[in-house]
Amino acid sequence: MKALYFDGDNGEIVREEEIPAHLLDEAKAKREELIDAASMFSDELTEAILEEKEVTADLIYAALRKGTLRREITPVFMGSAYKNKGVQPMLDGVNYLLPSPSEVENVAIDMDRNEEPVVLSSDPEKPIVALAFKLEDGQYGQLTYIRVYQGTIAKGSTIVNVRTGKKVKVGRVVRMHADQMEDVESLPAGYIGALFGIECSSGDTFTSPEVNLTMLSMFVPKPVISLAIVPKDNKSQVAMAKALNRFAKEDPTFKTYVDNETGDTIIEGMGELHLDIYVERMRREYGADVTTGNPRVAYRETITQRADFNYTHKKQTGGAGQFARVAGYIEPVSDAEFVFENKIFGGAIPTQYIPACEKGFKQSMAKGPKLEFPVTGVKIVLNDGAFHPVDSSDLAFQLAARGAFKEAYLRAKPVIHEPIMKVVVETPSEFQGAVMGLLNQRRGMIIGSQDEDVMCVIEAQVPLAEMFGFSTILRSATQGKAQFTMEFALYRQVPQAIAEKIALEVAKNKKSAA
Repeated sequence: MKALYFDGDNGEIVREEEIPAHLLDEAKAKREELIDAASMFSDELTEAILEEKEVTADLIYAALRKGTLRREITPVFMGSAYKNKGVQPMLDGVNYLLPSPSEVENVAIDMDRNEEPVVLSSDPEKPIVALAFKLEDGQYGQLTYIRVYQGTIAKGSTIVNVRTGKKVKVGRVVRMHADQMEDVESLPAGYIGALFGIECSSGDTFTSPEVNLTMLSMFVPKPVISLAIVPKDNKSQVAMAKALNRFAKEDPTFKTYVDNETGDTIIEGMGELHLDIYVERMRREYGADVTTGNPRVAYRETITQRADFNYTHKKQTGGAGQFARVAGYIEPVSDAEFVFENKIFGGAIPTQYIPACEKGFKQSMAKGPKLEFPVTGVKIVLNDGAFHPVDSSDLAFQLAARGAFKEAYLRAKPVIHEPIMKVVVETPSEFQGAVMGLLNQRRGMIIGSQDEDVMCVIEAQVPLAEMFGFSTILRSATQGKAQFTMEFALYRQVPQAIAEKIALEVAKNKKSAA
């Protein structure tokens, strides 16, 4: 064992010395712990320990590598980004311990064979399969970072964007080194590089024209918070539109749309900080002077009991009229957003009109009749109806379905659900009580707490609506020593008092919009 020192302005000179005497005992004890943990993954290492042979660095690395590849051990390297202390041992660790691309099984799905899984090979001679995982707006246009899973992407290659079906000829291929780029002729399987002049979105798969494979898409949670943004002038309006288009391509969790009622541009994301960063990037990178409204939480509506419907849509005008009758029931369902079940027998509603009924019910889910929040967790069973040989049409059954939904929904005891966030706070133990008090004040439910030396980690579930501005309050309560992370956990029914407050707020917003 040696002590490593990092000399030079940027830590580039690695100096090996003997371990200082006052640290030697602790270093030996930690090495014993490391060998003990690594021996679980190597019979050779266990044998060397039992026979009191010399335990070499190669033996330890081989055992640690096995444990790391099985994801049962996590190597931790010490270092500091300031002046690059400890960078070289960490990079050596990446080489020694992490898998090479050929050791990892990657799976794509074959779109021509009913999404059958296909195991990809790291063979550079096979057809290309690559994933665009990051986009960057550079001085030469869009820079698309790409990971090649199979085949070789070379200059002049023709590749196909599986999502859009567009063929693209590869022009410039580069390998990235931080902010420096190096032109290369090709990127074989297992390599990460970047392409210029490729129009795509983050998460798109590119393949050779002869195959139709796509990588499995990552799970993208639905946004839980929204914010209205307004540009100050026309110049900012143009810059804002350009920025929003870019951000939506880069980040699948970032969404944007124009509210039809208010005309405001709304941005949606995964948290307050998420949207703050994008607003700041708009100002800094695109020069868009924008103001933001208050954050809005993505509430949902759902029903709590079964309700029957029997609705007739009838409209008679000069020519052919409209006629449709739908009957059945709606009930809550916990494991899906929307379920439609057709139990029509004997042709009460002709088969060609069933999709129109489903479409009408689905359209009704976009805005709940109670407070106009999206509706979720509803099962609709259609078991009877009637039609007219002349006056019935797709439109008539769509309108009948919407009317039936509205009629039954209000009798099914609708409630409001709010997004609940998993909040993990890391704080010095002396502030544990104060932090728990802050979480309880915000309708938080403490899941557990764990002491880790002088720090305490508290895990809680807290409604997103109560988390606005929490970072400032947490810093004030803990002398700036605590930090927290937050991610979406689930939707849960809001208490009655809060539901009444939300209803008043919605009514007020409607009034001001009118």
